[in-house]
Amino acid sequence: MNRIEIEQVLLNLMKNAIDAMSSQARRELRLATRLIKSGMIMVTVSDTGTGIPRDELDKVFNPFQTTKQNGLGLGLSICRSLIENYGGRIWAEQRSDCGMEFNFTLPVVVMYE
Repeated sequence: MNRIEIEQVLLNLMKNAIDAMSSQARRELRLATRLIKSGMIMVTVSDTGTGIPRDELDKVFNPFQTTKQNGLGLGLSICRSLIENYGGRIWAEQRSDCGMEFNFTLPVVVMYE
């Protein structure tokens, strides 16, 4: 597993969250990890930003799909490719109060240096 690629996924999700919260009075970014079943972990990046319309949630990981005025629409598509290449899955959900939650799973891998 390439740590730099996983870092890139996390940085992209956190940057998107920060951008989504730029006009909000309440700005909370949370990063959480947990073991969800034998051999898998789940990582969650959540924010209190503007959110994504429900009818666009299934499209956000498509190439060139963006909700940003100046976005290329490639970041989430690249995130999906990287996560799926490691046998994981990535998805987005609206939070019940406000903002978004992006989750991804990855198999737990023991690394030796």
